[in-house]
Amino acid sequence: MEFRIANTFQNALERLTRDEQKVVKTSVFDLQTKPTTQGLQLHRIDASKDPNFWSCRVNRDIRIIVHKTAQSFLLAYVAHHDDAYKWAQRRRIEVHPKTGAIQIVEVRERVEEVARPRPIQQQLDFGDGVEILPLKPAIKGEATLPFRTLDADKLMSVGVPVDWINDVLAATEDNFLDIATHLPGEAGEALLEFVTTGILKVPTQIVVADPFQHPDALRRFRVFENVEELEQALSFPWEKWTVFLHPSQRALVDQEFDGPVRVSGSAGTGKTVVALHRAVRMAGRNPNARVLLTTFSDPLGIALQRSLRILAGDTSAVVPRITVGSFLGIAKELYQLVHARQPMVASADLVKGLLTKFASSAGGPPITERFLLSEWSNVVDAWQITSAEDYANVPRLGRKSRMGNKQRDRLWPIFESTLRQIADRGLVTEAGVFRSVAEHYKGKSVKPFSSIIVDEAQDLGVPELRFLAAVAPAAADALFFTGDLGQRIFQQPFSWKALGVNVQNRSVTLTVNYRTSHQIRQAADRLLQSLVSDADGEKEDRSGTVSVFNGPEPVVLVADTLEAEQRAVADFIRGAISAGVNPEEIGVFVRTREIIGRAREAVKAAGGTPFELTLHKEGPAGEVRIGVMHLAKGLEFKAVAVIGCDEDQLPLRSRIEAVADEVELDDVFATERQLFYVACTRARDHLLVSGIKPASEFLWDLKAANAD
Repeated sequence: MEFRIANTFQNALERLTRDEQKVVKTSVFDLQTKPTTQGLQLHRIDASKDPNFWSCRVNRDIRIIVHKTAQSFLLAYVAHHDDAYKWAQRRRIEVHPKTGAIQIVEVRERVEEVARPRPIQQQLDFGDGVEILPLKPAIKGEATLPFRTLDADKLMSVGVPVDWINDVLAATEDNFLDIATHLPGEAGEALLEFVTTGILKVPTQIVVADPFQHPDALRRFRVFENVEELEQALSFPWEKWTVFLHPSQRALVDQEFDGPVRVSGSAGTGKTVVALHRAVRMAGRNPNARVLLTTFSDPLGIALQRSLRILAGDTSAVVPRITVGSFLGIAKELYQLVHARQPMVASADLVKGLLTKFASSAGGPPITERFLLSEWSNVVDAWQITSAEDYANVPRLGRKSRMGNKQRDRLWPIFESTLRQIADRGLVTEAGVFRSVAEHYKGKSVKPFSSIIVDEAQDLGVPELRFLAAVAPAAADALFFTGDLGQRIFQQPFSWKALGVNVQNRSVTLTVNYRTSHQIRQAADRLLQSLVSDADGEKEDRSGTVSVFNGPEPVVLVADTLEAEQRAVADFIRGAISAGVNPEEIGVFVRTREIIGRAREAVKAAGGTPFELTLHKEGPAGEVRIGVMHLAKGLEFKAVAVIGCDEDQLPLRSRIEAVADEVELDDVFATERQLFYVACTRARDHLLVSGIKPASEFLWDLKAANAD
């Protein structure tokens, strides 16, 4: 008998208190090892439409709903007694007659009227001195029927249960999201995409002997072979997305490619999940595999390591075959192996001092410090220029196309002297660490890794990409990248193809958003263009992205004073907690450390305790997380407040004043907008955005195009 768990069980487990979760897990382990244990008191649920639903007693009030057949034992749901029974009475598990996938079907005749989630701004009065910007225009005229051109056969081809055909055909644009939450995932996503794009993507018919092995079924059910594997999954219900894969994700994990691959997608579409599963798959193919799973920062590397343990289990044989770390951290480790010593990295202050020193003695008109630092960081150091000839020929994407000979001849001696001083002191820059390792491995047939998976690839710079290309083996599918150009906040654009990494015809965009509600995603998407291109012309089309769950509209407000903003943010935090969000599931973000006090005071005003995020600390339970927007990357919260979005903070005035040319100014605006997008899309259910009048221009971009 196979022991299975459904994603509906993990969703429900997350809603219980910590103490309740502990006793549930104990019962689950007993069920797996001794499913006939008398103390669990299994009772058939006679009122259910499905005769295979049984109730398992956890304690006086908690019940686990199991679906029991001769072939399998499935954990389907868990809740307090009455809620658990109501759930089972309104559902059945069956094979869809058209697709062949096993589904959890909500029985239409028993579904009660669905109430939309109440936005926090409707529950609270933000008081005087606050203007709430409208995000969604009122629907005018007769409601349209988006599915009027479809028929029952087409709806069933995407997995709509027979019970729900008439409801979908009669759905309006206004109420379809409420209906979609009652449909199996594949059906809801296909219909949401149809509403967004006008195209109904009918999947290829797949015939499987076991309906649980259908790709659509694998996204909601998983078989657990042993107690250790089950314990890993139940220990981290918040990370349930690492267990269940969407068919489009599974195809990318399993496919063999004929060259480097890049998987794109907007925030929340599961790119990191794909990277994790890909790493486990590549490590499992060969007992001698050496897989590198890497990302741009140490905190994200730590998060990847934690998620890897959740996915594979601490005792899994594949875990020791996977090295996890940041780009720079891995490069430093390899540098030490190559040179038998750790690299001595020149500090940013030292480099700045050397540049300004040599510039001041160069004679001629003054050279602005901001231009000098920009040219060093984005051109000379990034491309590891070592000669005047190379400086004349370096690609200047993201900069002015060419530089005059006189200006270049005047600048190069400054950079050359700086390079010499750094070398004479036995130091290297971070880019120099990458170059040194890349040069060592570039011509060698034996590489340190058999496969490389890169997460957050949009923030790869020239040195990092050269390094990864050099340490990757010659195998066709050795390089696998995941990232989102819309979340690029650290690097200027450059050509991957020019560095020997060509992802042409091997770029895939994920379009199903699992983390962020439809309402938050829709508002945040207005910050970015729907079609984004890289320097090589490869396009990422975000227009077809759909979210798999509904939620309240985000709150965007402009306050007259700091005090008014603080009151509003405090009300939002209290409202989130009253809606069932734990304090540690709330994040408050600001643009710079200079205004972190605004977040701290707002949390205190709400009666909470703020925990300031750092690179290496996750924080204790019961404390609201606060931090700068850059630290939000890779995190997720049930409720997020992005505050202090003032005119001089977003885009940051000091960055605008420091640009060296017009092209760089455009890039500053783009990366500031993308940073704002990253912060907003950390929210799953509730989002507040605020600023002091006149506030950031980006706040008005969140409005719907035809909202007043």
